[in-house]
Amino acid sequence: MVKIVWTDQAIQDLTDIGEYIANDSERYAREVVQSLFESVHLLKSHPKAGRIVPEYRLTYIRELIRGSYRVVYRIVDKFRIDILTVHHSARLLKITRISRKK
Repeated sequence: MVKIVWTDQAIQDLTDIGEYIANDSERYAREVVQSLFESVHLLKSHPKAGRIVPEYRLTYIRELIRGSYRVVYRIVDKFRIDILTVHHSARLLKITRISRKK
């Protein structure tokens, strides 16, 4: 089974999303963050479940679309997946160094 590793950036993204939504509803903020966090569990048994991120076009950089959010992840190897960022789909995804395989 694959190990899921949340990067510091992805954890910060979830925190920011939760804080932003909490300005209107703390309960809904908790639900959204929990749902995003739990959405990656399917990757443990299906690492390629997400689509290839169009901005990168690399087979090991993929994303799950969950509501208005993109959960971007990197398949490191057959034993590990890194969650790189959780990004609102209305915003542009910056092309950064996250595409480098480690």
